[in-house]
Amino acid sequence: MAKFLIADDHPLFREALQGALANHYADLELREAGDLDATLAALNDDDDVDLLLLDLHMPGSGDLYGLIRIREDFPLLPVAVISGSEEASVVAKCIGFGALGFIPKSLSSAKIAEAIDAIMQGDTWVPEEVRGRLDRVSDEDQELARKVADLTPQQYRVLYLLHEGLLNKQIAYQLNITEATVKAHITAIFRKLGVYSRTQAVLLAERLQLEAPVS
Repeated sequence: MAKFLIADDHPLFREALQGALANHYADLELREAGDLDATLAALNDDDDVDLLLLDLHMPGSGDLYGLIRIREDFPLLPVAVISGSEEASVVAKCIGFGALGFIPKSLSSAKIAEAIDAIMQGDTWVPEEVRGRLDRVSDEDQELARKVADLTPQQYRVLYLLHEGLLNKQIAYQLNITEATVKAHITAIFRKLGVYSRTQAVLLAERLQLEAPVS
């Protein structure tokens, strides 16, 4: 029996994906999660998941942050990114940061099942249109990803709001925490990223193209 975890915040897509997989796999157990926190909790509770189907933009994931976080915490877990984006640069970063596959949501059910079959057999699967033109993720960005993986989800939210130019009191209001807690998070972020200023932290975040974590 195979066991998959579908991590996506859209119930209709999860339902459609379940239907497609159920028709393809005779013996399959499916679990669901709607945000990054629920995904991490599900993976901590169950170490028998054979494949994680990960939406890049679900709440808390912050685009690449969710993938980086999961690959750090569960390095042996096969992860396939499922995304509405099909840009070669996004595909390259996902594969470079440890995904075994990149499956566009626009694919037919049969193609999605074909991609998952390839990933389950240990192959790396990406859309045919981008094969052969994926840039390699630099060693420098790989090292940066390892640093970002040390950030907690809340610290990542603070980093994103720093990137947006918010003041400490505005971040505190946005996250419903105290300014003292914000300052403590910023200190931890600087230490983990190896930077000494907000500007340096923001520049590092931009290099990974981190996007807004949905609250």
